[in-house]
Amino acid sequence: MKPHALVTNDDGIESVFLRRLVEALLPNFDVSVAAPAFEQSWIGRAVSRHTEVEVIRSPSIFPAGVNAWAINGTPTDCVNIALGNLMSKQPDIVLSGINIGYNTTETLILSSGTIAGAIEGALWGLPAIAFSKCVPHHLFLDIQKNKGLTEGDFTHSLIAAAIHASQLATDTLKNPPRTGTVLNINFPAQTNQDSLIETTVPAKIELGSLYEETSPGKYAFRYSDGIQLESAQNTDRVALERGSISCSILDFARIGRPE
Repeated sequence: MKPHALVTNDDGIESVFLRRLVEALLPNFDVSVAAPAFEQSWIGRAVSRHTEVEVIRSPSIFPAGVNAWAINGTPTDCVNIALGNLMSKQPDIVLSGINIGYNTTETLILSSGTIAGAIEGALWGLPAIAFSKCVPHHLFLDIQKNKGLTEGDFTHSLIAAAIHASQLATDTLKNPPRTGTVLNINFPAQTNQDSLIETTVPAKIELGSLYEETSPGKYAFRYSDGIQLESAQNTDRVALERGSISCSILDFARIGRPE
């Protein structure tokens, strides 16, 4: 019997990056999808406390045999509702992604809806992995606008990342980390079947203001790469610059506990 993976993301259920992950998983996993009906990037671990969350539909955009729910809520909502209400049996693993763009550094990790979806799985005692894909600056806006649709060489890079993701999920089930742990995986812009996997730590950056004044008293979000505060060679961002796959262990079981 195949292991069962619950998959979510924060780019929305129609993201091609999500579909690539599902396609790569299917040879080795039974797959269920519970993903936001609409993009929920930068939402972090938000929970929809003051609004009713609707399970909108079971989309047919996935291959036959995939149970899929589009949920009008956050990634945390999606995983919580799926585990607590929609699935008759708990999955073996929770996977989130593949995100359009990397989720590196302490600051971005804490803001990421993709990682929050994996955290929710970990809090239910399940192995959990967040997957994100570095996208070159000159491609990012078009890919994001087109819900993850890619062309040319970058399509091959995304497919290679999805295949790596499936293998990493299999390996994690064979040797699971301790309960409460999330593996944060970032794929480099040019991912291939031979890409090395490096164990990394989140880079420390100073992000500064994320807003600029657009008119008196009004501010709009603007992204910044921030200023790197250290020169360590084992950080997630440095690994990506080397063309390696970054694997950072986020151990939430240690929060508030002595070493």
